[in-house]
Amino acid sequence: MEPLRNLLENLRAVQEKLRDGESKESNNNFNPQSFWNTLEQAFKATSQEATKISLAYSRPPVPSEEDCQKLSDGLLTAILAASTLYYSLPKDQGTTLRKTVREAVADVIEGSMQLVDVIVSARIQSLSQAQLRSTGSVWEACDHFAQIPKDNQAAVVGIVSGYLGVVKDALEEMEEALAGGEDPFSDVLDDDDTGTRGNQDTYWSEADRRLIAPSLGLMKASKACLKKVLGALKAHGKVETSEQVAQLDDLADITHEVSPSVDELALSMYPPMNHPAVRLNAAKLSSVLKKVLEITSASHVCPDTESSWIQFLHNAIDHNMNKVKSLTQDSL
Repeated sequence: MEPLRNLLENLRAVQEKLRDGESKESNNNFNPQSFWNTLEQAFKATSQEATKISLAYSRPPVPSEEDCQKLSDGLLTAILAASTLYYSLPKDQGTTLRKTVREAVADVIEGSMQLVDVIVSARIQSLSQAQLRSTGSVWEACDHFAQIPKDNQAAVVGIVSGYLGVVKDALEEMEEALAGGEDPFSDVLDDDDTGTRGNQDTYWSEADRRLIAPSLGLMKASKACLKKVLGALKAHGKVETSEQVAQLDDLADITHEVSPSVDELALSMYPPMNHPAVRLNAAKLSSVLKKVLEITSASHVCPDTESSWIQFLHNAIDHNMNKVKSLTQDSL
């Protein structure tokens, strides 16, 4: 078992280095096709080596110290190949792409560590449910290679699509709460013994509802903004120059701020509503959306054909933000 314990320590070291490791800014000899083919082989080899270890420790007798060392070396070699390949992916291929590849490699390492830890910790040598699950996790992480985006445009499209999904969920949740009438907590709080709840802090007032309308308008503008940016990325996103790649990364960075800002506004809209807090969060979201539109309009994904929706959303954001300001003026 000692080789397996050493393997676990070595995998931890590889994992820690992966978090902080950096690759070269650029590499004129970088061959994308060769990179992806070799990384795919490294993932397949990791899956095979993990399976060998799992099978070897699924029933007695326990492998000899020599066999255990060979099994450990096989898995470590495959994982080192994958992590070394990550370092060979130049920064000029895109920050978003590199993060995605790093996460995929990290998942493979994490799954392998869990498998080895389960085997080392087992009191008896048998194919436990924990070992089956851990083996399955390694397979799943390795099979994920097919879903890894192969350039920065695809990576940013995937990221922004995820952000849009989160904003859609937040908007739907708020709309469902509003559809429930004056009491958004009616489905989670029980009436007391008298049949009514006397706490007015769980209800929206008329003033609250007036403020909700433009606040919800900003949430809808957020969804529309991400949807339009996503469409522009799919239609016009390119990775032919380092400038185009960097512009895509800038869009990934700024759109990352939309979802948290939407969540903050949504949370402040629940009763008891603090109107100055709603105003502050609406202003934050408005500012983020304006930045998204600004960065999008200045990038290659926004040719003249896309300019009309940029202006339309600018106007929608201003209209709703001005309404929020007007309705909260007395509460300042």
